[in-house]
Amino acid sequence: MAVRLASLFAFFALLQFIGTVHASALTTAIGANERLCFYADVDKAGEKIGFYFAVQAGGSFDIDYEVKDPNEKVLLDGVRERQGDYVLTANHVGEYSFCFENDMSTLTEKLIDFDIMVESEPRREPPAKPGQISEHTSALEESIFKLNGMLQNIKRTQKYFHTRENRGFDTVRSTQHRLFWYAVLECLGIIGMAVLQVYVLQTFFTKTGRRYKV
Repeated sequence: MAVRLASLFAFFALLQFIGTVHASALTTAIGANERLCFYADVDKAGEKIGFYFAVQAGGSFDIDYEVKDPNEKVLLDGVRERQGDYVLTANHVGEYSFCFENDMSTLTEKLIDFDIMVESEPRREPPAKPGQISEHTSALEESIFKLNGMLQNIKRTQKYFHTRENRGFDTVRSTQHRLFWYAVLECLGIIGMAVLQVYVLQTFFTKTGRRYKV
């Protein structure tokens, strides 16, 4: 009984102390020729920074991005990228910037879904006597890390399908607009041809010759 209680205590302690994650999941629209930046604070050197983005709608589903550290050093950058998923190690304490730029588009705005995560993983020992739950702690810790990895994979898969769904919907909507204007132009063309035919037939049967008096 004591072993079971110790195991449960270790499980909840590991859930509490396995790590702290500060994340911000956002969806934003970036207008044409617009630059938009977001910032995340890092309190301790060596922390992990997760950066994910995906263009959900607009144009060719691409965007320019740039990540800088507190010393204005470029850590990541890309041109006309559709999506990205990166993990960085923060070597300096301070404010990190994550910027998106829609400079390649002159009319179309872009809809972007992105996550910025600042993660630290302190390895704190649960408050228990040495040797009391060491074996159970190791097994529980390994299981928890496996579950965490599986959950992260599920999360990435959900993001992937969410992005594909939004892009497919945007493509369908764009196709509908094109078909609508094509139908409008086709109707205008038919009406114009009908008017032109009536005018030509009218000129054939209208007497326009000159009359001469003898």
